[in-house]
Amino acid sequence: MDLGRHRAVRAARARDDGGIRHDDGRRHGLRDRAARAAAHPRRAARPAPAVAPPHRRGDDPPRGGRGGRGEPGARPRTPRRRVREDLAVVRAVVIGAGVGGLAAAYELAKQGHEVHLVEASPGLGGQVRTFEVGGGRIENFYHHLFRSDTVVAALIEELGLGDDLEWIESRVGMLVGDRIFRFTGALDLLRFTPVSLLTRLRLGLSALWLRRVGDWERYEGQRAAEWITRAAGREGYERVWGPLLRAKFGRHAPDIAMPWFWSKIYLRFASREGGPLAKEQLGYLRGSFGRMVDALAAAIEERGGAVLPGRPVRRIVVEDGRATGVELEPAEPGGEPDLLPADVVLATVASPVLARLAPELSEEYRALLDGVDYQWATVLMLALDRPLSEIYWLTATDADCPFVVAVEQTNFRSPAEYGGRHIVYFSNYADPGDPVTEEDAAQVLDRYEPYIRRINPAFHRSWIGEMWMFKDRSGQPIVHHRYRETIAPHRTPVEGLYLANNTQLYPEDRGQNYTMRMSIEVARMAAAEWGRRTGTA
Repeated sequence: MDLGRHRAVRAARARDDGGIRHDDGRRHGLRDRAARAAAHPRRAARPAPAVAPPHRRGDDPPRGGRGGRGEPGARPRTPRRRVREDLAVVRAVVIGAGVGGLAAAYELAKQGHEVHLVEASPGLGGQVRTFEVGGGRIENFYHHLFRSDTVVAALIEELGLGDDLEWIESRVGMLVGDRIFRFTGALDLLRFTPVSLLTRLRLGLSALWLRRVGDWERYEGQRAAEWITRAAGREGYERVWGPLLRAKFGRHAPDIAMPWFWSKIYLRFASREGGPLAKEQLGYLRGSFGRMVDALAAAIEERGGAVLPGRPVRRIVVEDGRATGVELEPAEPGGEPDLLPADVVLATVASPVLARLAPELSEEYRALLDGVDYQWATVLMLALDRPLSEIYWLTATDADCPFVVAVEQTNFRSPAEYGGRHIVYFSNYADPGDPVTEEDAAQVLDRYEPYIRRINPAFHRSWIGEMWMFKDRSGQPIVHHRYRETIAPHRTPVEGLYLANNTQLYPEDRGQNYTMRMSIEVARMAAAEWGRRTGTA
């Protein structure tokens, strides 16, 4: 990546004294003392003088009905809140109803604030959207939890779904040529004959070393490819880790940041109860994670918030350098746009989307947003009449294989949940312009079919009952070795406008847990800073 376009990074970040810090999984607080005080008003110093009159319950306009989802595209209504009469209420608009936006809106609603959650698409959940297969719900993109995903697990418990969160021993394997090697325990590594015994030992020892290193910052500025080659040898990189990095990041693989690789290893081991030699356990919510999405939306509404799917944002309204509202596209063709007044706007959308919605952002900040390179996330999903393999998570290491991993959902969940169908995802990451970003399911299957037969030589198209293709153009940011220097601050230069999206997750990889944790923390920070500005904290 050309870092010349990021010369303004340090200047922009120097002004961000309250962004969120994400380090090794043990400390996830705010960056400095002032920001910590802002996030916890009882610890804060004397409030700053008011700069705007606080919005209180008595100031509400007449209500036309209860806020809520209703039908996609419905006109917004004023939320009905159950709060103290004297509580200063933040009018907050959260843009984007993926799991991050849902978690942020839920946190603000719990605090008693007036919340509108707006989403351009007709459905909620982002990459955790679900649809029905054989009478059961399933995610468009495969999802599971690791044992380290404590934020999601706690939220599921809080929503009353804790009894339905199940932890299951995973069945993991690696596809090399037409051979499948199981990887469920430490002994399986010793049986991995595609590499020498010495390389197998080096691979195992290097992974154990990373598991013991709790401080990822010691690897800051290093490239994963160089570290792996030193620790596991050239064969370990070329035959195991290199193909996986290339599959996920394409031509960018040699430049991927070592802290990102550290987090993948460290957190994966954390999902093994009983230590690094134990078998991995993965979590899944019975009935799909769509139940969590629905429960969050319902909880927001129960606390007086409004959830508005099918309402794209036209622009963020900025007056005198301050975000004052969000203008929605008309609910009906030829109609008038709707304006949602706001004290705080929290965008959980992709960086290029925020740049489009808020042209008033400074040139320095826009350079950070526009400087993000993304890989598309694509999934070909097949519903088969029989199993493809016995493996849940099968990683493909051959350089010529067009998919990264085959995830056989029904080796993790019962086929009975999907009407007896056997569900397999074939995942791939691609640069913009790659043919897979334009192809439909049938075209992708044409290219994937010879490689699917490497998994099971008997595979035949007659096994397929249904197939689908899902794509996300902002699926995976390219985490290059100087990525940390290019992360946009959560607090934008526009007062009252905040950003929380997957480009700001570091060193952790994108995922429900870290997206939700970050969004909750930014929501708390935004509400607390509004209180300080208005003298109502």
